[in-house]
Formats: sequence, structure tokens, C-alpha cells
Amino acid sequence: MTAHPVAIHDPATADGWHGLIPGEEFPAEKGRYHLYIGLFCPFAHRANFVRHLKGLTEFIDISIVKPYPKGDANGWPGWRFPESDDEYPGATVDHLFGENYLHKVYFRADPEYKGRYSVPLLWDKKTGTAVCNESAELLRWLPSAFNELLPPSLASIDLYPPHLREKIDAITPWVQSDVNAGVYKAGFASNQEDYDKNVVPVFGALNKLERLVAQHGGPFVLGQEMTELDIRLYATLIRFDTVYVQHFKCNLGTVRHDYPILNNWLKHMYWNVPAARESTNFKHIKENYTKSHYDINPKAITPMGPFPDVEEHPEPDFGKLAVGGVNHPAVLEYEAMIPDV
Repeated sequence: MTAHPVAIHDPATADGWHGLIPGEEFPAEKGRYHLYIGLFCPFAHRANFVRHLKGLTEFIDISIVKPYPKGDANGWPGWRFPESDDEYPGATVDHLFGENYLHKVYFRADPEYKGRYSVPLLWDKKTGTAVCNESAELLRWLPSAFNELLPPSLASIDLYPPHLREKIDAITPWVQSDVNAGVYKAGFASNQEDYDKNVVPVFGALNKLERLVAQHGGPFVLGQEMTELDIRLYATLIRFDTVYVQHFKCNLGTVRHDYPILNNWLKHMYWNVPAARESTNFKHIKENYTKSHYDINPKAITPMGPFPDVEEHPEPDFGKLAVGGVNHPAVLEYEAMIPDV
């Protein structure tokens, strides 16, 4: 087994891998890399979205873990692969090594690894080690990693364009903290005080995003160009009414009822951006949360709704829609604290 460069991963930190494509250690090569994902995970969803958007399905093959069970309270033994591709629809065997658990793949890269056995995990088949398991880093560099090998129509898709980087960099921190991670802070709160504190920023940020998309006129967060912000937001909002409202108690409002602009943005993403729909699996999403969080949902019953999963017929003219939001006093106070762009 080839050792990975120390600069990329330090076992003492339990920090994972932070490799980069293209680079000296990991050049851009078709068929060289393998992606481990769970279709349920919003963070893995980002990488899979990019894989579809940039036409990388023939460049990076995948293995998909089952959405449940996850393991004990400490996450052990973690995500597992089905015994066959027919065992659970949409999940696959480990196509590289035939392992039954994802943690065994991690141990192939580092037998002393002490971190989380999370998805996504990008693997280099040539050197036999992990490239990266940090979703935010993958979201930043994966969209351009194989541009030199792609046709111009795909290579030209830039999710971090120079003229929008200042806005993206200003918006990303609070979207990550209050929306992407915010639903988890509320959902896994262990007491009333923590829940009350953590649920408010979720809706404060959604209020801000509702106005932000309206301000730029859609159909994307910053206007006519899709950026990494759209993928970051999509991975959470596609799960919001479906899971987070009931399972994580993020029920001060729903996207489809209280946020007309964001709901139209979501409908546009799902129905008009093929990579969004191709990378979304509601069975995996619903059953992961409801059947692997026993402290939250001990009977593991998965709700049927909402129905439909995503409403159809997005309005092409965002200007025809009224700006919505949640008017809870604490939410409005928090919204006012988020800086304008």
C-alpha cells in the first residue's frame, strides 16, 4: 500500500485528507479516482451534484453506502455497503475492495486513523490512498479539476467565477453555519435551551436568503449564473420540508409555504438543472434520518410526506413573486444581524 503524503494527512490530528486535483500527487486522469458517497448526506450530495453537472460520471466512478443503520451512539461501526446491488435500491457494493463497512476503506489509507468515517471520500486507485474527505474543499476545486480533459461546454461551467468571488466568500460562512450546519445544531440539541438558541439562526438565514435571491432576480442565488452557493444551499433545502421540518423540529416555517422565492428557486433547481434531480434520492434521504437517529425517532417510522417531494412548474419571472419569510421576533432580530452583500 502506497503511503499518502504527510502534507495531505496527519494521523495525529484525526483531520482527514486534504488533497487536490490536479496536482503533483493527484493529476487529472480519467478513471483514476473513485468516490464514496451516501445519497442521504447533504455534504456528499455536493460532490455528487458536481460530478453530474460537470460530466464527470465517466471520469469518477462511485460506491454508495446504505442510508441505515449508522451504528451505535458513537457511530461505530458506521456506514455499511449492501451485500449486493439489489439489496437496497440505489446503494451499491464497495466496487473497489468489496468491503462491508466504509471504515475499512478508511483503514486502508491509514490503519491508525482516528477521525470520522464520513462521506464523501475521494479515493486514488493508482496510489491506493485517500485524496480528500472534506466536502467544502471538494465543492471548491472539483468543478475545475478535470477541465483540461472536458469539452468546452462543460469546462466553461465555473461555480467560483472571479467577478462573484467576493460575494460568494461573504455569504458562504453564514450559510454554512446557520443553514447547512444550523439544521443539525437544532436537530441534535439535547435540551430546550440549546434548541431554542439554535433554531432561530436557521430561519434568520432563510429570511436573508429569500431577500437575497429576490434582490438578484433569480433563477440562482446571485442572479443568472449558478455558483457553488446554489449547490451548497440546494443540498440543505431539498431536505428541508422533507426531513428537517419534522425530524429536526425546524418547523417555524416551511420552504413551500413561507418562502415563495426560495421555493421557486428550489423548483427551478430540481426541474431545470438535471444534475440536481439526478443526484437526489428521496428514499435514501428520508430513511437515513428517520431510521438511523434512534434517540430522535426511536420507532424508526418514516413519514410519507410531504407530497409532492418538490412542487412543479417554477415561475421563470421571480419578480412576479412576493418576498416571504418567518416573522417570529427572534428570527427577525437575527436576520437583521446578518450583513448585507
